[in-house]
Amino acid sequence: MTKTQRDIAFLVCLVTIVLALLDLQIVSAATVPIVRDLDPGHGIDKIPWLVSAYALASAAMLPLYGKLCDVLGPKRVFTGALTTFLLGSALCGAARSMGELIAARALQGLGGGGLMSVTMVVIAHLQGPGEKKGSDRGGNVGGLVAGGAMAVGPWIGGLLADHANWRWIFYVNLPVGLVVLTAAALVLKLPGHPVRRPIDYAGAGLAAAFSSALLLVTDWGGKRYAWSSPVVLGLVVAAAVALALFLWRQLRAPEPVLPLSLFRVRELRLGFAVQAITGSAMMCAIYYVLIYLQVARHVASSSAGLYLVPMAVGLTAAGLLTGPLTARGWTARTFTVCGAATGALAFALLATTTGPHTSLWLIRGELLLAGAGFGQLIGQLILLVQNTAPRHQLGVATTGIRFFQTLGNALGTAVFGTVLARLYAAHGPGGDVSTLARLTGTAHMDGVRAFVDATQVVFWGGAALMTVAALLALRLPRTRRLPMPTTPRRDSIPA
Repeated sequence: MTKTQRDIAFLVCLVTIVLALLDLQIVSAATVPIVRDLDPGHGIDKIPWLVSAYALASAAMLPLYGKLCDVLGPKRVFTGALTTFLLGSALCGAARSMGELIAARALQGLGGGGLMSVTMVVIAHLQGPGEKKGSDRGGNVGGLVAGGAMAVGPWIGGLLADHANWRWIFYVNLPVGLVVLTAAALVLKLPGHPVRRPIDYAGAGLAAAFSSALLLVTDWGGKRYAWSSPVVLGLVVAAAVALALFLWRQLRAPEPVLPLSLFRVRELRLGFAVQAITGSAMMCAIYYVLIYLQVARHVASSSAGLYLVPMAVGLTAAGLLTGPLTARGWTARTFTVCGAATGALAFALLATTTGPHTSLWLIRGELLLAGAGFGQLIGQLILLVQNTAPRHQLGVATTGIRFFQTLGNALGTAVFGTVLARLYAAHGPGGDVSTLARLTGTAHMDGVRAFVDATQVVFWGGAALMTVAALLALRLPRTRRLPMPTTPRRDSIPA
């Protein structure tokens, strides 16, 4: 490929990353209009699934995408993932019920997982002669893209929901995606002789079964079904069995989707754990601040999305500053501890100051602080894993940390949503958050107060998670470990 073709292809990859990140966030600011249109009576209980279905489907496919690239070639898998994503987007826009929308979001997530993971494989093939692998340029651009998508996604979603129709949140992907698909077909010229390797479909299926059963337990337990009901207990057993079978499979599979040997390395197992916690806490900050603004403060959907701009600014600025500070000798451990502590402080401030009449500028400032904490964590954790993993397992290690982050996103949304719904049902008038808008007078004031109290508990949960992340980060080695000098086999080129 010529330099011009590589530049165009790199731009195509960035656009696909934006599409994946936007659709993880874009629904956040439009949940209220969606529920009002599709299921005004009970749709509020299904809100967590709008994000979780996408994130869980992405997580289920993440372990597979690297191996599929080896078997079919990265270009075929890239275009296949993008096609699946566009089909899911079209079905989301045409959904007539919450059930249809959630199912379409799951299909969209199957493709969305590839838009993140396979894109990184494609970018690796686009590097020209003499270019340094994993250069700072790529990390900085990735940080800017992530921060920009975080700010623009909810704003676009709210804007379309308020001034057009929420269905355009999904339809807008189609023209952009078709342009990207055409450009990829014409410009991408990647290696056409992939290495044949077995694919652990059974392992990936067991991982998806475990994740789904665990999420159903957190969503149904104590509300739709009693914790001691046969349904919930059956799901707990199913999750435990799926996890045990997954671990057994990973010990025996020729090419496991997540080699258990990675967990013997302290930096890797701690990095995976902190990344999962960070994913959960980030969704708590993004998702439930937006719901608080819309439900308790009556902020329009399009305006609520703009409140995440300070968070995106903090995330991007912190991400860009880590490069120069790393050159001055700062280690991933330092950034991880500092980032987790900053995030814990931001959540504690949200929990103690959020109320029916809190200054909205104070909320913006706290989100800026939260972004500064997350910005120190996300890129550095990936760098920590990549610098520590054996070179012949670099691909599965990178995919693994993305898997744990995505799983954390999904579980965090579901768990915090369950906590919010349960607390309001126990103390709020009407017993359901969806009835709050119909209350008047004293009943409405009591409902807002109960909702705010429940939201504060959610934010305290975020503070607790980030405190645990900081304690885990303190166990990381103080010195930087170089990559293990293992010569990669030809059939183990990292994805």
